[in-house]
Amino acid sequence: MSNIDLKASRLPKISFDKAVAINFHKDVRSRVDEYFRTNQISSKANRKMVVKTVLILLGWLMTYLLIISNLISPWGMFILALVHGFFTAMIGLNIGHDAIHGSYSRNPVINRWIGLSFNLIGANDYVWNISHNIVHHTYTNIPHHDEDIHQIPLLRMEPTQELWWIHRFQHIYAFGLYCLASLSWVFVKDYVKFFQHQLGAYYRKTFPVKEIIRLFFFKALYYSIFLVIPLLVIDLPWPWILIGFFAAHFIEGFTIAIIFMLAHIIEGTTFPEPSPEGHVKMSWAEMQMHTTSNFATSNSLVNYLFGGLNFQVEHHLFPKVCHIHYPKISSIVKQTAIDHNVPYLEQKTFLGAISSHIRTLKNFGAPDGQSR
Repeated sequence: MSNIDLKASRLPKISFDKAVAINFHKDVRSRVDEYFRTNQISSKANRKMVVKTVLILLGWLMTYLLIISNLISPWGMFILALVHGFFTAMIGLNIGHDAIHGSYSRNPVINRWIGLSFNLIGANDYVWNISHNIVHHTYTNIPHHDEDIHQIPLLRMEPTQELWWIHRFQHIYAFGLYCLASLSWVFVKDYVKFFQHQLGAYYRKTFPVKEIIRLFFFKALYYSIFLVIPLLVIDLPWPWILIGFFAAHFIEGFTIAIIFMLAHIIEGTTFPEPSPEGHVKMSWAEMQMHTTSNFATSNSLVNYLFGGLNFQVEHHLFPKVCHIHYPKISSIVKQTAIDHNVPYLEQKTFLGAISSHIRTLKNFGAPDGQSR
């Protein structure tokens, strides 16, 4: 990203110990590359991924059109709003996420165009590329450097964060806050992060004018499509329309938030603390294996719906590989981790991962750092 000043960061520059477990990273990349080479397949999107993209976009578009058609009963429209919210989350997790990572196509122009789907659902691809692709993927779970583990003060998701009395209840109220995630994203978070000089470990001196224009253009487009048009054309009182809008966001926000939480804020993952000089006593690849966990990898439905992000270990090691390939390369990654005595964290089931996340929140909220 040319608009990020790496040297101007106000936090200590993080360095990783390349001498530790460096052979694991070389070996796992070599083995995965060999898999694609031997099978003569691209690591980018294939026909199945294209079909999946079309189905998700059609589901998203059709639910929207049916809602504003006035052909459905109010309760039917409400149910469609919930379904639409889930399709919106699927666009972010399956399509926009891959495209912005550059894993959808080898052609950067195609990735940019497909990545616009992120903006159509109310988010901003520029901010996401910085805060997620660069900051989160480089400094995963490192306190004060990974912004994804510092959402709001009401949630204590890492051990160095100040403990408040209310945190002892966070395992109860957290799920309600997750439902507000996409609403915050659409109306607050993108604006704050866009004009925030410090984003995790990176400090930006200026904000590109082109991106400022894109931010406000796509936000206005989103508000027009999903608020103004429904209020003008749907033959219902405006409070009902807003209820449907908020309900769709509750589903979308919870879906997106919980997928991240189950990958990083879960039992077994660690939160590496660098030295005062910014040195982390492990290699970058080894850090990913300590801070990231898979879940429900044998559940094909979870894998399909959530963009393969239940294979979060594979995603962090190979963010430029399309998620459609994660199930195939996971056995390679796991075996390589075993060969190099590197952790390979995973929760067997979706519900088991949720239970583990609840216990982790409870631990971080306990005065002594342990659940009671």
